[in-house]
Amino acid sequence: MHGNLFHALGAICLALALAAGTTANADSQPNILFIFADDQAYDTLGPHDDPMVQTPALDRLTSQGAQFTHCFNMGSWTGAVCVASRTMLVAGKSLWNAHAVNRDMRNLKNLDDEARQRFLDSLWPRRMQTLGYDTYFTGKWHVGVRPQDLFNQVVNVRPGMPRDKRPAGYNRPIKGQPDTWDPVDPKFGGFWQGGKHWSEVLADDAVNFLKDAGKKAQEPDAKPFFMYLAFNAPHDPRQSPQSFLDRYPLKEIKLPRPFLPQYPHVTSGLHPQLRDEALAVYPRTKFAVKTHRKEYYAIISHLDQQVDRILKELEAQGLRENTWIFYTADHGLAVGHHGLLGKQNMYDHSLRVPFLVAGPGVKAGLQLENPIYLQDLMATSLELAGDRQREGVEFESLLPHLSRQTSTSDREAVYGAYQNTQRAIRKEGWKLILYPELKVKRLYHYAADPQEKRDLAAQPKHQDRLKDLFADLVGLQKEYHDTLDLKAAYPELVRN
Repeated sequence: MHGNLFHALGAICLALALAAGTTANADSQPNILFIFADDQAYDTLGPHDDPMVQTPALDRLTSQGAQFTHCFNMGSWTGAVCVASRTMLVAGKSLWNAHAVNRDMRNLKNLDDEARQRFLDSLWPRRMQTLGYDTYFTGKWHVGVRPQDLFNQVVNVRPGMPRDKRPAGYNRPIKGQPDTWDPVDPKFGGFWQGGKHWSEVLADDAVNFLKDAGKKAQEPDAKPFFMYLAFNAPHDPRQSPQSFLDRYPLKEIKLPRPFLPQYPHVTSGLHPQLRDEALAVYPRTKFAVKTHRKEYYAIISHLDQQVDRILKELEAQGLRENTWIFYTADHGLAVGHHGLLGKQNMYDHSLRVPFLVAGPGVKAGLQLENPIYLQDLMATSLELAGDRQREGVEFESLLPHLSRQTSTSDREAVYGAYQNTQRAIRKEGWKLILYPELKVKRLYHYAADPQEKRDLAAQPKHQDRLKDLFADLVGLQKEYHDTLDLKAAYPELVRN
């Protein structure tokens, strides 16, 4: 009885602590620190990670706050998946509505001043400004409107990927031949362009801002801050200092499962000539995949070191207590899983990302398994800043989940799409992947087969399940304004 009472009181106290950050009163608004990685798969961090990947700073952050273990990106209308992911995040719109926003961004110069301002004011950074925040950006942007039009302060704006010197970093390595690429050598450009690794430059920027924020926090009219820190890492070219590469001897790198020399169904996003896929030799070799994973792990560990610098400065300036910290990535990456290298596919290694939250009232070490989209971050930050209505935002706030400390969710299924060539639904332990142009379907029981190794689509006993998932996917298409006609491609899955 007493245990239940104390448990209930604890939940009430937590809810009150979370609610304290959701008023529009400047005295109670928390700071928001958003750290954004590029191409970091879910299995490099958390309970599902490869134990070889060394991320001590992110591990500490995980232990100090909450981790959503099933966070997803919806997919993309373009091979540059980060463009779609980041547009959804900044606009608060689901995939195909964000595609329309992306077109509006490209046509912004054609709008009159009033319409242009109204459009800009609808985007995440400007909404935070309206709520009284001092907004700051540095790093990778890759959204169709200038960050200078959205943030109070912009430092370094990086392109979609660091420019490497081709073709040295492609179709490599070939066992028994000299490697054409050296991730440590500055002559190859990329992250080394300018003389200092871009991840280190971003951390320098963030530390400088936090030093200034620490001083401003003492002023009576101090504003809360919203920091958007966007690393290019661990996107290719996967470069880092030699000491980080030395942490991962090639002989100790494990092959991903399933390892395939080539993926059996070649369609858009899965084609070996796609830029991401062309990085490694094709068909894949064990030597090549292990080398790419070694470089992937090294740049993640180097990124982790920069995150450590940022979090330590936040602490040093006395700002941690009133700051919410979010860490995620724009999508995952295959790096050898299923014979794939990139993220233009519907497997968990590419749709799924880490998602960490630490802040006032968040239970330390909490793990939540309910499905979320990384773009729920925008809705969450707006609620923390005092905007409970979040007009026009199509994603959900995560505060109710953090308050309840349970994995219950109204979101029953996760939707995935890539151009008009791939569709997927993930629901109740199962995933259906469709390739409409090929008339191919793949079914995985991910609850029992988390690496998605065994395709069950041809098994007679699962045909009713296929039809159920197909019907649910068609329903999600309507909800998300997806106009691709799946019924024409798969008449056998349509229930009479």
